[in-house]
Amino acid sequence: MKAFNGTNVIKKQFSLIFVKFTVCFLLLGLAYRLILSNFEQFSQIEVKNTSLFSDNTLPLPPVTVNEPLVTVNEPPVTVNEPPVTVNEPPVTVSESLVTVDLPENQTLRNGTCDLFIGNWVYDPSGPVYTNATCYSIESHQNCMKNGRPDTEYLNWRWNPRDCELPRFSPKKFLNLMRNKSFTFIGDSIMRNHVQSLLCILSQEEEADDVYHDEQYKSRRWYFPLHDFNLSVIWSPFLAKSTVFENDNGASTDITQLNLDKLDDVWTQQFDNFDYVFIAGGKWYLKSTIYLENDKIVGCHNCPGKNITQVGFEYAYRKALNTTFKFITSSKNKAYTFFRTTTPDHFENGEWNTGGYCNRTGPFKEGEVDIGYVDEVMRKVELEEFERASEFGLKMKLFDTTLLSLLRPDGHPGVYRQYQPFAVENKKKKMQNDCLHWCLPGPIDSWNDIMIQML
Repeated sequence: MKAFNGTNVIKKQFSLIFVKFTVCFLLLGLAYRLILSNFEQFSQIEVKNTSLFSDNTLPLPPVTVNEPLVTVNEPPVTVNEPPVTVNEPPVTVSESLVTVDLPENQTLRNGTCDLFIGNWVYDPSGPVYTNATCYSIESHQNCMKNGRPDTEYLNWRWNPRDCELPRFSPKKFLNLMRNKSFTFIGDSIMRNHVQSLLCILSQEEEADDVYHDEQYKSRRWYFPLHDFNLSVIWSPFLAKSTVFENDNGASTDITQLNLDKLDDVWTQQFDNFDYVFIAGGKWYLKSTIYLENDKIVGCHNCPGKNITQVGFEYAYRKALNTTFKFITSSKNKAYTFFRTTTPDHFENGEWNTGGYCNRTGPFKEGEVDIGYVDEVMRKVELEEFERASEFGLKMKLFDTTLLSLLRPDGHPGVYRQYQPFAVENKKKKMQNDCLHWCLPGPIDSWNDIMIQML
């Protein structure tokens, strides 16, 4: 009897253990299904958002850089087609202008960004304006109207290496500039830049031309809907100078430059400026006599004069030092950009010795070296800017030298003249312009960078 009862107890205990094991097994199976279900839900969300991490830049097409000088006699090229819009969010369209507003968290890829280091990427949407939609393009930069036959130079946008650069939004810029003034001070490259900005802004609001000097070198425009004044002041040396040139720009005597005195044409107005864009440049390469304390201290390229040759580097450094001291000590703390030198792309000579620029595509980073003169000028600019920063200079460095170096295709070349290969022009001596920029053209990307810095 006792043995029988013991056997029953053992069976009951075994049954109880089996039931517990079965319940545990079922609970584990249920937990596994729940975990798998949640994992699949998270996986679907992650896949749906992969577009946030995709590369929005287009692939680079083949670039031909060793082509002969373009000598095709074709009628002026005018493009009246609206820019191509891409149906990807987020895109805002204002009439014919396309602006892409990227989320702030997509602006920087790695937490830091140098806006001036990168490459030019192909952009089939093209420029936001043409010679048919902008009235302010000067004839020498109006390459399309003047008959330039190729148009691929219009389809490249600057792309910094470590961040996305949104396209310039004229609406945002004009709202930012409401009740303000923005003044560009410098030479003809500065005027080239202002014309680019005017063309882009005209897609949002047309400006009134309210002032110009006799030679149309200094000008001012007014945007009434935003109470915004935009101006350019002609001061190629920034310092006080006496220039002896005729109406065609030919020198009749050697220029005299006061390295310790600034040009009153901009310093006397500086207190009225809210935003300033300033630069020196290529005028320092001209034959010039230098003065300090109204006494001659040397010259650059002045053969036949009994004056010590000191070179343009000395003069440029002195003038920039004087300029930065003035801006630093001014009571008006205008938001100020300083732009570095703009390289030219003359090949097989200079502007007056048969040099030309006939390339039809950009270089890639590392494919071209900066020229000696531009390297020296940029070195002086960076050193003086850094020195002034140590003494409280509050300016933004606009270092477009290297990104501009990559665009030999963006200059007018012979198309600074209207229809240079027309029959009536065959006997005329054609001058190439491999310094200024076609409009529209590469200089438009400077505005993309500028508004990003603002």
